Amino acid sequence: MTPHISRKRSMLAISTAVAAGALLAAGLTTGASAQPAGPSGAPVALSSTARAGLLQDANADKAATAGKIGLGAKEKLVVRDVVKDANGTTHTRYERTYEGLPVLGGDLVVHTAKSGKVKSVTKATKATVKVASTDAKLGKSSVVKSAESTAAKAKTTKADAQSPRKVIWAAEGKPVLAFETVVTGMQKDGTPSRLRVVTDAATGKKLFEKQEIENATGNSQYSGKVEIGSKKGSNGFDLTDDSRGGHSTFNLENGEGEGKIFTDDDDTWGNGKPDDAQTAGVDAAYGAQVTWDYYKNVHGREGIKGDGKGATSRVHYGDSYVNAFWDDSCFCMTYGDGEGNKKPLTSIDVAAHEMSHGVTSATGNMEYSGESGGLNEATSDIFGSSVEFNAKSPEDIGDYLIGEEIDINGDGSPLRYMDKPSKDGQSLDNWSADAGNVDVHYSSGIANHFFYLLSEGSGAKEINGVKYDSPTADGSKVEGIGRDKAEKIWFKALTSYFTTTTDYKAAREGTLKAATDLYGADSAEAKAVGAAWTGVAVK
Repeated sequence: MTPHISRKRSMLAISTAVAAGALLAAGLTTGASAQPAGPSGAPVALSSTARAGLLQDANADKAATAGKIGLGAKEKLVVRDVVKDANGTTHTRYERTYEGLPVLGGDLVVHTAKSGKVKSVTKATKATVKVASTDAKLGKSSVVKSAESTAAKAKTTKADAQSPRKVIWAAEGKPVLAFETVVTGMQKDGTPSRLRVVTDAATGKKLFEKQEIENATGNSQYSGKVEIGSKKGSNGFDLTDDSRGGHSTFNLENGEGEGKIFTDDDDTWGNGKPDDAQTAGVDAAYGAQVTWDYYKNVHGREGIKGDGKGATSRVHYGDSYVNAFWDDSCFCMTYGDGEGNKKPLTSIDVAAHEMSHGVTSATGNMEYSGESGGLNEATSDIFGSSVEFNAKSPEDIGDYLIGEEIDINGDGSPLRYMDKPSKDGQSLDNWSADAGNVDVHYSSGIANHFFYLLSEGSGAKEINGVKYDSPTADGSKVEGIGRDKAEKIWFKALTSYFTTTTDYKAAREGTLKAATDLYGADSAEAKAVGAAWTGVAVK
């Protein structure tokens, strides 16, 4: 949910690391699943096998595609993801290499018509990817020392630097030859650390650093009596949901590591109280379940990566650990038990927030720093709230508040407010030229505010018993189009138009394109998108 948590102000966070390895898919059927009639630019729900087929086709054609979009002879494409619209348009997401080296910030999305003609390309960088030489002047030992020094300044303990890999850094300015080093260890609050450091291969200058793991029938603590997926195991029943990709829930027993899968003799889990170990497991399993159902039923996406594979949840991490985090490397969600081990961070919106970081990592993958980081964090808030509404839990009712159940501030207040983000004391309501220098958990307020305005409009309103009063930067009145449409526009923009370097101006452009695809260029929905962005000073 947001990273970095102090006793007075807490923020849950998430890893936004690029998922390693090939995208895998399972199943033997072909074609898209049945879709209700809708706008021609709406994405269709792809079966895992249909998605795998599109990825295979894109991989077979990647050399021809590179030529069509004008890449240089030394550049090659690596297929990452694909989305298909009802009108036959495909949006294929690629990474890029240069002389075999990964190009960080070189990702792009190719938008191809049903006829096979390239309609347009969305690039993370507009610069030509080219360097004078791929021979590094700097030795790897110097790179490691520099990365370890950066980790020490970040107060990482038990630091262990992996061998640096040579890359092209293209996320900012003119592309340069660089080294990327990952330093693992432990953050000062007990959260695992995976610090990624990019160093200029000629000068040794640090170009970028990113913390990839940041401070993010059962009886549940937050959602009451719920139905959860389990299966018969060797010791009674295991908390594994085969109907949702084999998602499993593990007990870390207030430690670290992989933990033990939850088991039960009679398939009745937990008692709804925080002193019962199973109860947090029930909440975590239920949060994963409703998140899976939301993405599948609302957006046609089966699983975090869209490949039909379930993630893993781990509860009871550490002792009085006041945080939760998603980690791409283990494809898992980990929850602490909160202050005094009394409030596990396993509410619906927290689970959906953190797991949505995994969705972002597999799609737009906005870098977790600057304005792109604010958009990354806001995306998880937006879908965290949307999942909570969609779950229709009578105990944890949908709202535009984030973390209202877990009492992370100790005074009953939510972690964030989407109608007026500045009510938390630090988040931004509106964009300014300094937004990229603000912590991503506070600059995310701009997009959260945009989403609320687009959904509900400006001014006073009461929804599900919660009173909201959303202002605009220029005092204008914004008419909302409803959350159902707003969330579809954001998801469409995330999966088809956002890239690693998307900032707020580009997010406006991407959501306008998404609204045009879904509802038409002159539609009330597209006009509302523009008005809502103007309402938060993004023009």
